[in-house]
Amino acid sequence: MIQATKRFYKRAEPAEVEGGYGIFLDGRPVKTPGRQELALPSRLLADALAAEWDSQEEQLEPEAMPLTALAFTARDIVAPKRPEVVDEIVAYSETDLICYRASYPDSLVRRQQEVWQPLVDWAGSSLGAPLEVTTGIQVVEQPSDSRQNLRRAVEAYDDLALSSLSSAVRISGSLVIALALCEGQVTAEEAFAAAELDETYEMEQWGWDREAQERRDYLQSELQNAARFLELLKS
Repeated sequence: MIQATKRFYKRAEPAEVEGGYGIFLDGRPVKTPGRQELALPSRLLADALAAEWDSQEEQLEPEAMPLTALAFTARDIVAPKRPEVVDEIVAYSETDLICYRASYPDSLVRRQQEVWQPLVDWAGSSLGAPLEVTTGIQVVEQPSDSRQNLRRAVEAYDDLALSSLSSAVRISGSLVIALALCEGQVTAEEAFAAAELDETYEMEQWGWDREAQERRDYLQSELQNAARFLELLKS
């Protein structure tokens, strides 16, 4: 995690290092909290991280550096604990949000079908992972082949991309939504709409409140950060 502290440098800029691009503060390399140096494969991603550091004012604001946080997570957490991270992500396939549908009211049933079913269909056709859909809260066991193919899809991500995927999974509560976002199948706005479908419906029926809206704004921002990180990584 980035520490909240006073700004101690005048200039932040990317520069070539072994294996890619690092971020330098007045000529000194930025290191992760685990004291690891960064080597980013994309110059555009390095530019974006440097811009985060350069935009800080007198006090460093960690929440204003989401791309840096994802890069640090990749280096300090994903890389040394990759099998555990993969397991945590894949576990969401066992109770994926979009596989658990309402049986009433009809308007919610239709909305879930319209928004979630195309994602289920995509998982089956593009990832080789047909999924069982049910109503209620009783856990449905997904086909073994589907779980294995979802694992293969996750394992194909390198550490940096896996950091972004992990964030998207935690925020959305759905491995399929997160994979669809990371693969460019849906936008961050569409991923948010799918993840928050039930909550949106409830708020439409019973009204909105500031605390709930602040939570939703945060979740949407985090999904946008995950999508942007991957877009820059692939550039």
